[in-house]
Amino acid sequence: MKINALSFRLLLSAGLVLAAFFVFALWVLEHGFRESAEESLKEKLQLQIYSLFSVAEMTRSGRLKIPLVLQESRFSEPGSGLLAVIRRADKKIVWRSYSTLGEREIPFVAVPPGAALFVTDKNNRFVLHYAVIWENEKNALEGRYIFSVAEDSDFVDKQVQHFRRTLRHWFFSVGLVLIMIQFIVLRWSLIPLRRIVKDLTAIEAGEKSSLDGHYPSELVGLARNLNALISSERAHLERYRNTLADLSHSLKTPLAILRGCMERDDIPRHTVQDQISRMNEIIEYQLQKAAAKGRKKLAGKINAAEIIKKIITSLEKVYRDKQIVFTLEIDESLQIYCEEGDLYEIAGNLLDNAGKWCEKNIKVSLLSLPESSQSNYKVILQIEDDGAGIAAEKLSEILKRGVRADEKIQGHGIGMAVVSELVELLEGRLTGERSQALGGMKWKVYLP
Repeated sequence: MKINALSFRLLLSAGLVLAAFFVFALWVLEHGFRESAEESLKEKLQLQIYSLFSVAEMTRSGRLKIPLVLQESRFSEPGSGLLAVIRRADKKIVWRSYSTLGEREIPFVAVPPGAALFVTDKNNRFVLHYAVIWENEKNALEGRYIFSVAEDSDFVDKQVQHFRRTLRHWFFSVGLVLIMIQFIVLRWSLIPLRRIVKDLTAIEAGEKSSLDGHYPSELVGLARNLNALISSERAHLERYRNTLADLSHSLKTPLAILRGCMERDDIPRHTVQDQISRMNEIIEYQLQKAAAKGRKKLAGKINAAEIIKKIITSLEKVYRDKQIVFTLEIDESLQIYCEEGDLYEIAGNLLDNAGKWCEKNIKVSLLSLPESSQSNYKVILQIEDDGAGIAAEKLSEILKRGVRADEKIQGHGIGMAVVSELVELLEGRLTGERSQALGGMKWKVYLP
């Protein structure tokens, strides 16, 4: 597991919290057990004092007498750790157990009659002092005595140490089990994140196109935003790729004209300048289109007839060997809402294809649609040729990038795709059919 991994951080933080909890719980339980052991010892010492009460007798002379043999055998064993001393109120020792031999004396503590005091002396022993007033009914004698019973602290310490060792053993075992459970839970909880990482890796490798897995509700928004980002980046990349393809395709005609000029002895200077200017316009137009965010904005009305005539003039130079006859049916006063560069692309590609496929004749029509038309289209551009035409089943295919009607004919297969995309952006319509007049292909472009 990597140190900078999220699972490692979560496991480490959970482990630290668990360790802190166990340390605190160990201290609390140990402290509680010690208090309980001391309280138990106090009750035990109190029982020892009661046992001394039961065997003690006051003589006629007023002295307190304790039998030599007691029920608790530890009082008779030196070094047993259980000590007992009886004193009068004036601190004078009346009786002491044999177990006090060789032991440090139990300090005297003044206690009110009938009261008990449980303390720890300077010798680290637990001592219970109990003060009583002893009366002899026969002789009407009484005396004040303090019974003191002590137990070595080792008695409690050994219990606490045993309890501590047992508790630590169990805490350590339980802690390991909990950490293992926590590790399993973390691994299970982080499966969706690992799935997203795996899916992103698959996207980078080209095996998937988007994050399409089933993710928890907390990650659905993240997956949606990542998919939007991926789609946006792909759209930008595709737009730039298409723009470069469109640029290279648009420059073909001016370059062909310039090549034709170079083959002539008398190079027409104005023609070269016109084509260079046209190439600059094409480059500027394509760069603006690449920088666009996807929406098409119209700059205003343009004279379509003038642009179409410029395109025909250029194509006459490109296809001068075919001696193409262009028949024009154009409304010279027609103004349409369109970018000049867009119209160059639409009409230029359609006319270039017609020049490439025709035998001799091309007919160009640019007319206004009647006001009575129920559609939103106001202008129709028709380009017909007398070539072989295109099969009806191939019409939809050639509108895709990279698809050509005849693979034997030189080209890149992007001209008609450009036309289709631009017409769609202009909210127009592109249709293709067989020309009844010339017998070849007939393209219709409806524009608003």
